[in-house]
Amino acid sequence: MPMSQAFKDRLFPHLENIAAHYGTPFHIYDEAGIRATGQQVKDAFAGIPVFREYYAVKALPNPSVLALMQDMGFGFDCSSVPELMLTRQQGAKGEDIMFTSNNTSQTDFAMAAADGGCILNLDDISLIDKVPSMPELICFRYNPGNRRTGNDIIGKPIEAKYGVSHEQIAEAYRKAKSRGAKRFGLHTMLASNELNYSYMVQTAAMLLELVETLGKELDITFEFINIGGGLGIPYQPDADPLNIEAMGKEITELFLSFKEQQGYCPALYMESGRYMTGPHGVLVTKAINRKEIYRTYVGVDACMSALMRPGVYGAYHHIDVLGKEGGETEVVDVVGSLCENNDKFAVERTLPKIDEGDLLILQDTGAHGHAMGFNYNAKMRPQELLLGAEGTVSLIRREETPEDYFATLTFEEKVLSL
Repeated sequence: MPMSQAFKDRLFPHLENIAAHYGTPFHIYDEAGIRATGQQVKDAFAGIPVFREYYAVKALPNPSVLALMQDMGFGFDCSSVPELMLTRQQGAKGEDIMFTSNNTSQTDFAMAAADGGCILNLDDISLIDKVPSMPELICFRYNPGNRRTGNDIIGKPIEAKYGVSHEQIAEAYRKAKSRGAKRFGLHTMLASNELNYSYMVQTAAMLLELVETLGKELDITFEFINIGGGLGIPYQPDADPLNIEAMGKEITELFLSFKEQQGYCPALYMESGRYMTGPHGVLVTKAINRKEIYRTYVGVDACMSALMRPGVYGAYHHIDVLGKEGGETEVVDVVGSLCENNDKFAVERTLPKIDEGDLLILQDTGAHGHAMGFNYNAKMRPQELLLGAEGTVSLIRREETPEDYFATLTFEEKVLSL
């Protein structure tokens, strides 16, 4: 789902005014698009007795966006203490939150248990003995190892640092049960940016099969399976989108068949992040320089601190130039001001001819955009805006300032004498 025409129609006629009012660069997110995708996901799995999306907070950890997710009835998937804090500030508690961490510390466990707790999703069998107090409801992240291969981004599960191995999984639940756990869930995460919906159907089938086996072996009932996130979006304009309707239909059939055979139906949880918000955000930046050497470089006022995916992963983000659709084109590199040669948003890309002052719109930055920002070269991360469904634009995160950057240099002196 590259930037939808509806999003363009809502944004582009007003973009010059928005840029003049707020300044550039900024990420701007489309409330109407986010809500439409949320409804699409709920509709796709409406045939399963209990379904819930747990939004992956890491994708876009902004309270205004989390409020939209909560309003749609979604829970939150957290992987760190600050993410737990963010969701609890939204009023989420208990089973509204899935806490999936790895190499989990005692501080993490203490926060997970605080303020009404959460669904604790353990990543390692050794963590069972490290949990200070075993909660009544426990979940494990399953890594099937050689049973299947992962998709391109996750790679082979046998090489991943995540999860409890196939050989350990039964013992993990046995040990948790002996420590007092009475309710159980099963989780896995085997894909990232996956566009082949059949892969997700296979994942659901694998977990249902494992639930049946473990249930009989350990005399336990699983309340839910969580097939993780990883639903993809087509960053390339000519790529086919994920068929969420077909995915929902086939997974629903699996669940109803399981219910008929086993006499009960676990809930289905998912933890999508990119799919929910990725296509509904763009980075708007201004062309401020043209450099003609061995190539033509268009310099913009954003850099990798605002969007690191192209520089780090070689990821493609489609670019529009406001008001110049269908005109003269040229081949350019679009670059930022970071003192790194990989600070490039596009390399040898054919784009409309760009003049200083033009606004460039980098698509699909609504997930893993601002969230992955950093401060190398003392570059500041940009502001975030929300395009409201009623036609308003709101500032939902101010830009960083040098005062923010220097804040950690103000501290109480501590000296250890050796």
